Amino acid sequence: MDKIRLNVLGISYSQTQSGAYALVLTEEHGDRRIPIIIGGFEAQAIAIQLEGLSPPRPLTHDLFLNFATAFNITLTEVNIYRLEEGVFYSKLICVNGEREVTIDARTSDAIALALRFKCPIFTTEKIMSQSGIVLDAENEADEEITDKKPSHSPLDKPPPHKPGDEFKEYTVQELKKMLDEAVKKENYEKASLIRDEMNRRKKA
Repeated sequence: MDKIRLNVLGISYSQTQSGAYALVLTEEHGDRRIPIIIGGFEAQAIAIQLEGLSPPRPLTHDLFLNFATAFNITLTEVNIYRLEEGVFYSKLICVNGEREVTIDARTSDAIALALRFKCPIFTTEKIMSQSGIVLDAENEADEEITDKKPSHSPLDKPPPHKPGDEFKEYTVQELKKMLDEAVKKENYEKASLIRDEMNRRKKA
């Protein structure tokens, strides 16, 4: 079976399902992307790792990492091996120094763990052919410049007045202070929104 390596491109608000997010994976040597709809808790777990936030206490996926490390168990790779009726199925390939074990997992959990273990993520050509999409770079740039009305694709920009707009009026120094306070209080959803605003300004 030919394996295609994937990287995590990011997370955006889903415009197809209320309260959900779109996790976007991209093939390492290609232009195709896979949007996967995930829940808020899972999106938060992935975003925290992507944004380099350090929770004062371990979250569930951090606990899994600490537990596995304590017993010399390593997650060597994540495989997204099946797509059925819009649902992606994944498995974890783990080793303990003596044997290899395969464990079924939700794709959102598998990705959150892959980021923490810093292991590769793979899928198949069949799944890429079924779900992969290619964005036209020129058209994408035009949309950002002209601020066209968003479509229903989960990869499009969130609609106006999206969560996080309330942070646009603060200075960078104020945002940094608010970010530290949000992490200390374990309000990771707010912390992620603040970090999104800070990242947006860095790209501007």
